Amino acid sequence: MRGTGRVHIYYGYGKGKTTAAIGATVRAAGAGLKVLFYQFLKDNSSSERAILEEMPNVTCLPGKEHVKFYTQMNGEEKKEYRRYYTKALDEIVKFCSGFDVLVLDEILDAVALGVISEQKVLSFIDHKPRGLELVLTGHDISEEMRARGHYITYFEKEKHPYDLGIIAREGIEY
Repeated sequence: MRGTGRVHIYYGYGKGKTTAAIGATVRAAGAGLKVLFYQFLKDNSSSERAILEEMPNVTCLPGKEHVKFYTQMNGEEKKEYRRYYTKALDEIVKFCSGFDVLVLDEILDAVALGVISEQKVLSFIDHKPRGLELVLTGHDISEEMRARGHYITYFEKEKHPYDLGIIAREGIEY
């Protein structure tokens, strides 16, 4: 592993958090760094995955299939969701030591929804492999998370077609 193992946090309610994380992935892979990429709260059908899975030096771990919005789930589905993603994070923690960069897209939202324990994420940050660069995305961050970030970028929406009822377009928003 190269580098000092900084923590990057891309958060807010503007478009571009995942795009920025993918840019960091592409840059690192282009420099010969090994990148591990995982998306919480999303299925495996996003357009960005299609290209990332083809890139040398990038490993995309498969996520849950047929993901629906957390707010549309019943209590049992939410419990299963929490079990699934807690296990996924545990496996990522075990698996990431051979990588230079770890991208955990939407993990901040998983924390905010109570799908993943914030304490578990904070503990991982505090004990991550030396030199591992970590990229986290989502809408909100706690003060504890903020204290651990080295690069923190806030994305603010000024205007978005969704506000007018225009649905997301493949290749542009997903």
